[in-house]
Amino acid sequence: MIRISEAAQAHFSKLLADQPDGTNIRVFVVNPGTANAECGVSYCPPDSVEASDVRLPFTGFDAVVDEASTPFLEEAEIDYVTDQMGAQLTLKAPNAKVRKVDDDAPLIERVEYVLQSQINPQLASHGGRVAIMEITDQGVAILQFGGGCNGCSMVDVTLKEGIEKELLAAFPDELNGVKDMTEHQAGEHSYY
Repeated sequence: MIRISEAAQAHFSKLLADQPDGTNIRVFVVNPGTANAECGVSYCPPDSVEASDVRLPFTGFDAVVDEASTPFLEEAEIDYVTDQMGAQLTLKAPNAKVRKVDDDAPLIERVEYVLQSQINPQLASHGGRVAIMEITDQGVAILQFGGGCNGCSMVDVTLKEGIEKELLAAFPDELNGVKDMTEHQAGEHSYY
């Protein structure tokens, strides 16, 4: 579920050496499955462990995860990086904002997962987002842009050179293309 690098394990072990015996770390997600999801790590005293918590053994400590956070921490990675600027603990949880779907889930759910976990984080840097509205019988994903993408002059490039290529690579035998249903004419609905 969670991969913790050797450097991060050593860092946690050093921190935990100054804590009461039996203290572990807790990894959690606040507001899991939403755009406001945030991941965190804290100390976890022995009396704070719930029966439903998942315990993941590491060198010298356990990582404790609450039941609600578990599916949102799939494929999460914790690392401790040292460079010329100092040291930093990093936690990457690609599924924190959207729950990972099973490989056999309906195509529309799997496409929505890719949009939310991979494409929308890229579009968010420009204030944009995209959502899937439907998948036609011909295997065409119908998308709708919002935010900074609504009315953007580069939306066709984003659609064909970015999103379509990524979705066709992810679903080569199931999707045949993508189309945009967004009204991009200037007006009150436009972002800019």
